[in-house]
Amino acid sequence: MKKHYQISLFLSLFALSTAFAQQAKEILYVGTYSVRDSKGLYVFEFNRLKGTLKLIQTIEDAESPNFIEIHPNGQYLYTVNSGAISANENGGSVTAYTIDPKTGKLSFLNHVSSQGKGPCHVSIDKTGEWVFISNYVEGNFVVFPILQDGSLGAAFDAKKYTGSGPNEERQEQPHIHSATLSANNKFIYVADLGTDNIYTYSIDLKAGKINPATPPATTVAPGAGPRHIAFHPTGKYAYAVEELTSTVAAFNVNTGTGALTMMQDTVRSLPKVFKEFNKAADIHTDPQGKFLYMSNRGHDALAIYSIGKTGKIKLAGFQKTLGKNPRNFLVDPKGKYVLVANQDSDNIVIFKTNPKTGLLTYTRNQAKVPSPVCLKLKTLGAVKK
Repeated sequence: MKKHYQISLFLSLFALSTAFAQQAKEILYVGTYSVRDSKGLYVFEFNRLKGTLKLIQTIEDAESPNFIEIHPNGQYLYTVNSGAISANENGGSVTAYTIDPKTGKLSFLNHVSSQGKGPCHVSIDKTGEWVFISNYVEGNFVVFPILQDGSLGAAFDAKKYTGSGPNEERQEQPHIHSATLSANNKFIYVADLGTDNIYTYSIDLKAGKINPATPPATTVAPGAGPRHIAFHPTGKYAYAVEELTSTVAAFNVNTGTGALTMMQDTVRSLPKVFKEFNKAADIHTDPQGKFLYMSNRGHDALAIYSIGKTGKIKLAGFQKTLGKNPRNFLVDPKGKYVLVANQDSDNIVIFKTNPKTGLLTYTRNQAKVPSPVCLKLKTLGAVKK
């Protein structure tokens, strides 16, 4: 009798946990540029079983709320905006939103000046206390505090850069394109497309200050134009997408000092027969660290690499994104899907991943969004205290 009761109890608990897992909502947030009737921010519910998206909210913002990031506790979302807060300011802005824990919908908290023109990237340290803003046009990097209610405070630190690169059209001055946290949250890596440098800083979490690491910068190939950086899940390797040469640079990472050591330089991301104009954009690994994905605008495809035991990469194939100008893309944290934002064809395309090869298969599911440029996924209820 006792044995039957235990089996029945186990089956009931299993059914309950399965039902809960099936009911857990996943929300996709989409940042856009304010063109072609874009409303601003778009909020979708992602159906994992079907691989589909359902629009549940739009946040009207005519100032191009493009790159976005979710707070580590899952309660807030931040976006950089091309437009200024007021006509008296000459630059962009940063906006904070609360996330409704039941629906995933957004509510405005506050906004501040980005302290520079052309903000294009936002990142948050893993304690959730500091926001890092990259101003592309201004060529500077700014640190803001996150207050207790999730709103943004006044800037605490900033770095302004000088220099240029050999590409006279694109590298006439510094262009800060992203700031990426190390896996251990001790360092931040600032990619300067304009000078071919990746600046490394140690983070003083108490003071909100960043200090040059040793060495303070790593230089990639002349004219490569580092744009975004992806870290391997182990934190031991880093991969920089190089926009101007459509290549990838791979590094060993010293987790103690933050130093980057080049192990592969300008790894090709295009077919040898492709000779047309192209700009590389985004880069991510899969959750297991077996594969690396990179987006190309012109070829309009993702380059797919296998990652070896030493962290080195090898080109494994390509996946057309079924749209134009694939900007940002998202690798599902559960490893099942890849979602691609095609900026110039106004669509988000959903692919399924092959866990053995890393190659992708089109699910035949898409969502129409004007000028999508950034995707972030959140599971409701997955909140850290």
